[in-house]
Amino acid sequence: MPSFASDVKNALSRTDTERVCCQTAELAALLRMGASMVTDGAHGLGLRFAADNAAVARRVLRLLRTMDEALETSVAMERRPQLRRRTYIVNIAAGAAVAPLLTRLGFLEGGTLRAGTDMALLRRKCCRAAYLRGAFLGGGSVNRPEASCHLELTARSAAMGRALHTLLRRLQFPVGLTDRRDTYVVYLKEGDAVMDFLALIGAEEAAEEIEVARNLKEVRAQVNRLVNVETANLQRAVDAAAQQCAAIARLAAAGRLSALPEDLRETAEMRRAHPEISMAELAALCHISKSGMSHRLRRICAMAEEV
Repeated sequence: MPSFASDVKNALSRTDTERVCCQTAELAALLRMGASMVTDGAHGLGLRFAADNAAVARRVLRLLRTMDEALETSVAMERRPQLRRRTYIVNIAAGAAVAPLLTRLGFLEGGTLRAGTDMALLRRKCCRAAYLRGAFLGGGSVNRPEASCHLELTARSAAMGRALHTLLRRLQFPVGLTDRRDTYVVYLKEGDAVMDFLALIGAEEAAEEIEVARNLKEVRAQVNRLVNVETANLQRAVDAAAQQCAAIARLAAAGRLSALPEDLRETAEMRRAHPEISMAELAALCHISKSGMSHRLRRICAMAEEV
């Protein structure tokens, strides 16, 4: 059964990106998150991109062909039975067209590989959103709506982890950064922040699902609180009625019940006859107010204490 994160990636992979600047930013983030360099002494540099999601692999392939049709690409699938998982590999064969692509993406500068940030690609707001979409597609995960809100971007390099952390902080997200084994995890834990991030990268339906789930959880929590309050009130009423019946029984055993004033005797007899009803219902039967009934019962209990 596909995970919620996979469903989000499938939907994002169908996002239309017409602007060349946004295509460049998204592809740069995708490759930063999931690609590795391949060297061929005769032909130069190549690339190998790995993803656990077929839609993401197709997205990378489509963006590569949009950038340069001369690139020689192929797709393969690797099975990992021990993890019950498939990995989809996009290979970009080493050749003359790779270096110009890497230069355009900011991976090469003057023929030298650079592991710095891609801030030059992120001058526009639309490009920042596209870059974060690429980062999520390449290494993101998000909890299902019913669970606690948590979204992660897992980068394979410290430079990329810091770059994503800096970008999200500049966008006013309450973001955290930690290292986990050989990876660097940028994460969001607040529900509003997770929904805002998903909406920013184009996953509005996923953000709405989380919002609906949060509202449902809030309603359930409110109902539970009300039920707990009602249960506590009922228990207190039952305990009070039991104490009142015990006090009346002590007065009766001591022969004091018949000597009570008429109003208290009426109240005691009514309570003995209806031990299960509330004080408000008992007051209605005696045609007095609830506060008046409470006063009578307190007097009866006090007299029983004297006995």
